[in-house]
Amino acid sequence: MLVHKTQGLGGCVKTWVRHMAKSKFEYVRQFETDDTCLRNCYIVVRLDGRNFHKFSEKHSFAKPNDNRSLGLMTRSAQSVMEELDDVVIAYGQSDEFSFVFKRTSNWFKRRASKLMTHVASQFSSSYVFYWKEYFAEQPLLYPPGFDGRVVLYPSNRNLRDYLSWRQADCHVNNLYNTAFWTLIQKGGLTTVQADERLKGTLAAEKNEILFSEFGVNYNSETLLLRKGTVLIWEKLPNEEEEKEVTTTRARKRVCPHHCDLIGDQFWEEHPDILESDDC
Repeated sequence: MLVHKTQGLGGCVKTWVRHMAKSKFEYVRQFETDDTCLRNCYIVVRLDGRNFHKFSEKHSFAKPNDNRSLGLMTRSAQSVMEELDDVVIAYGQSDEFSFVFKRTSNWFKRRASKLMTHVASQFSSSYVFYWKEYFAEQPLLYPPGFDGRVVLYPSNRNLRDYLSWRQADCHVNNLYNTAFWTLIQKGGLTTVQADERLKGTLAAEKNEILFSEFGVNYNSETLLLRKGTVLIWEKLPNEEEEKEVTTTRARKRVCPHHCDLIGDQFWEEHPDILESDDC
């Protein structure tokens, strides 16, 4: 519908309305599916690097962990949260990041496709945009790709269990990768031999291999590698002096943490992240 206003004689304003003609092709909209996310649920968008094994090889990532890559992943995730402030917490490890929208969020009318594509595009473009800040003169040989999925969690317990699952996965993967690459880099084994050596071993056995054979105490690894990265909003004081009067203004910033999500301490220290299950 178009609205036009014209000024006639005597200065009076005349308004007339013209309805736009409908195209005969407009029926194709009926094929669109409704992907509105169920209300009162946390919306989690998880991104995973697509074929990042090849990507890391082509760009000579350090093994078992490349701090440049981890830093770039975190910076890209911060960019997503700065763009979509309904994301109350994000968690990342290796080549994946999960973004949690608050259960009362109405961004994009809660359409799953809109949420997922916006997060994926913002993250991917940020990864390319900030590449030089972390990899300096090393060129980006080809654009990275990230696939995404949307999952709904109806309760605080469900959401905490999801984040606990991802953090437990971080520990399992990092312990294996640390042992695997130590056997290769310090033990002289091939990738096939290292994989065979670790096949069927439990966490305690991997720890024993690292410590007894190479003097590596896995518990001395940084929390970044063992726990992953948690991003949350934090209020920071901003002091301004004007005419000898100091005022404090609250503002928010996305801050990274490397801490345990499985226990209760983090959630007790940040009670504002979870919304009431009675909402």
